[in-house]
Amino acid sequence: MKDTTYKHYLLAVLLVIYAFNNTDRLVLGLVLQNIKNDLLLSDTQLGLLTGIAFSFFYALVGVPLSRWADRGDRVVLIAATTALWSVAVALSGMAHSFTQLLLIRILAAVGEAACLPAAFSMIADYFSRAERPRALAIYYQGGTLSVLIGYLLGGWLNQFYGWRITLILLGVPGVCLALTAMLTLKEMRRSTRVSEAAGAIPESQLASGSTPPSLREVLITLWRQKTFRNLALFYAITAFFNTGVLQWQPAFFLRTYGLQTGELGSWIAGIYGAGTLVGTYLGGEWASRRAGRNEPRQLKVMAIANACAGSVAAFTYLSANWHWAFLWMLLWCMVGTIAIGPVFATIQTLAPARMRATAISLIYLLANLIGMGLGPLAAGALSDALQKWFAADSLRVALLALCPGYVWAGWYLWKASKTVSGDLARVAVHE
Repeated sequence: MKDTTYKHYLLAVLLVIYAFNNTDRLVLGLVLQNIKNDLLLSDTQLGLLTGIAFSFFYALVGVPLSRWADRGDRVVLIAATTALWSVAVALSGMAHSFTQLLLIRILAAVGEAACLPAAFSMIADYFSRAERPRALAIYYQGGTLSVLIGYLLGGWLNQFYGWRITLILLGVPGVCLALTAMLTLKEMRRSTRVSEAAGAIPESQLASGSTPPSLREVLITLWRQKTFRNLALFYAITAFFNTGVLQWQPAFFLRTYGLQTGELGSWIAGIYGAGTLVGTYLGGEWASRRAGRNEPRQLKVMAIANACAGSVAAFTYLSANWHWAFLWMLLWCMVGTIAIGPVFATIQTLAPARMRATAISLIYLLANLIGMGLGPLAAGALSDALQKWFAADSLRVALLALCPGYVWAGWYLWKASKTVSGDLARVAVHE
């Protein structure tokens, strides 16, 4: 199973695991209102469950699990952690208190943290340098697949069977995937055999034979770059507002327009799937065709687009009916994802060759702790605080209040556009 067919089989299994790895977070947002009513929880408690309680442990255990992925058996790691978070998702459907749900979400975070680093490592081993961009682009479609599973399937399951059965059923496929990975995937560490078997070049041969820089050296090098600091702040701030909005949007539509979760899940699946696919493609295509090797222009245009995303998002919560709200949400998904390709391409160009993986890890660590951790909690707490003035519309006003944050995030992109040429020149000199 070391031929081309196996490589694509491995990619397909990892893609489906990634899709289910991300699905429970989406479904949880869809059933928040049901959990609130059943367990009599506040919006602040729900924000804690979907935010910092998950993201803190996700980020905390991510580093040691990544080291396991670099040094140990990645198939065992993927299988074990997939089984762990799948069982945790199923247990969520059996919880009867806030404390139980909190502990289960922490367990799920520990399991889900290993998915991306281990999968990236395996894909890099089995696919050659020329094949990796395409392979990783295919792998990232697991995110789109998770939207379809989470909102479409999860929405209808919740409508017909309730949130408990929905979460229990969503845990079953993960256990099956864990067994599939353990029984059919094979570990292959970076060595000369990788190159011979899969046509891939080991990472140790892609760069010079010098000792990899220490973490301290990486941190100092990246911190000295004003552009990197600004891009890190941009992504963290964007993650804060994106996660806060996305986690509470389903509850907003349920409370404001009285939609059923099946219908709502179908609409959101289509809107998120189409909007993010189109927005991400257009941003990368424009940057490559119209502003190739011109990072200052790319970042300025992306800054403007990000600011516009905040204005478009606001109309979602100002709409008189759900039809217009969904239309504005579609536009927000498109405009808000345009910057993904150019921004991450700039980060990869800025980081020296032996620091690129660590640079991305640091970006995600900051974004997870600030964005995923505090965004949903802030939105929930703000909704509770506004309830005495706006009653049933408190969540609408809270989400509306978050929209100007996209202008703030865009400002850091604009700042980065002013320093990126100098930082790139210094990187080129050192290389």
